[in-house]
Order: sequence, then structure tokens, then C-alpha cells
Amino acid sequence: MDLLDVWPVFRLRLRTPRLELRPVRDADLPGLAQAALDGVHDAERTPFGFPWTDAPREELLPNLARFVWRERAGVVPEEWNLLFAVLEDGRPIGVQDLRATNFAALRTVSSGSWLTRSRQGLGLGTEMRAALLLFAFDHLGATVAESEAYEWNSPSLAVSTKLGYRENGVTRRSPKAGVVEDEVRLRLEASAFRRPAWELKVDGVDEARPFLLGE
Repeated sequence: MDLLDVWPVFRLRLRTPRLELRPVRDADLPGLAQAALDGVHDAERTPFGFPWTDAPREELLPNLARFVWRERAGVVPEEWNLLFAVLEDGRPIGVQDLRATNFAALRTVSSGSWLTRSRQGLGLGTEMRAALLLFAFDHLGATVAESEAYEWNSPSLAVSTKLGYRENGVTRRSPKAGVVEDEVRLRLEASAFRRPAWELKVDGVDEARPFLLGE
């Protein structure tokens, strides 16, 4: 028996032409922490609903570990958030998550992500989101995917537009004291998904299915 027998969700692996996505393991945490410390966004504005990257190093590192462990422990069919480490040539460069509540009835997922600054602008953000959508639509049976981004975050909005999302309203958020942002909500139906030219390679779906679908 090994760790994959104890927690079969770890068997999931998504492979694109340039990336591998797999549920974050403890061994990935140092690399992800360094990717975050290397910078994710301009210091003036945060693209996140919670400004976790603003924390000093001595807080950011344990906070990242706590978040990963908490989300992993909460994965049950009724509600789950899968945190995928994004690996390029075996090195962690960011995180792509996939979330759902009452998935059996709603067949709806949502997603969020971050990518270390040096790997932005190369199309990797689109590639990792496309991987999650292919997985959700083709392997889990999702029919709708949702996302959101602040109105000023044109790179994130461009990824969504490229993949077929449409605007689904605007709401207001306050990511930190004294800051108010307009957040654009986005919605993608499976039939409108603009699929990439490449094929996604997936391992471990059958082992993970009971934890996500209750099957």
C-alpha cells in the first residue's frame, strides 16, 4: 500500500502539450511557494478575492500549506475544490483549481488560477484552463463552467473570451480595506467551448470519481 491507495485522488493527472496538472502534493509545496514569492502580479493591485500574495514571507508560506491541506481535506461529493499544481518540465509554476457544489444536480464547475510572473504571457494560462475544461466537460460530465475576474484584469478576461465564455453580469468586491473593484462574472456552456487543437491526456479519473461524483 502507498499514498495513492490511501488518497486515490492523487492518481489524477492531466497532460497538455507543455504542462502537467495534478492535485497538489506536499512535495509540490516548496516549489509553489517559491513560484509565488517570485511574483504573481503588480504590487499595486491584487487579482484575487483575498489578497494572499500581500502577506510577508513568514506568513505566506505556512498560509499556502494550510490552504492546500484544508481544501484537500474538504473534498467530498457534495462540495469540492481540487487544487492542481501546474508543472512545466516537472517544475511547479502555478495552481489551477476546479470547484463545484452539489455537482450531481447542477453539473456546474468554477475555476481560478495563478501563474508565476516569469511564465505569464506565453499562452500557458489558456492551456491550463483549457485542460480543466476538457477534464470537467468530457470526463466529469459538467455542462456549465463559471469564472470571474476584475474588470481591469484584461489577461484573465482574454483567456475566458478565447475559450468561449460570455459575460454573465458584474458584481462589486472589496479584496482589502479601502479597495472596491467591479468583478465580471463569466459563463461557458459545454456546447460553446472553443476546444484547443491538441488532445488532453488524462489518468486516474476512475479512481477519483467516487470522491467527486459519489459513484
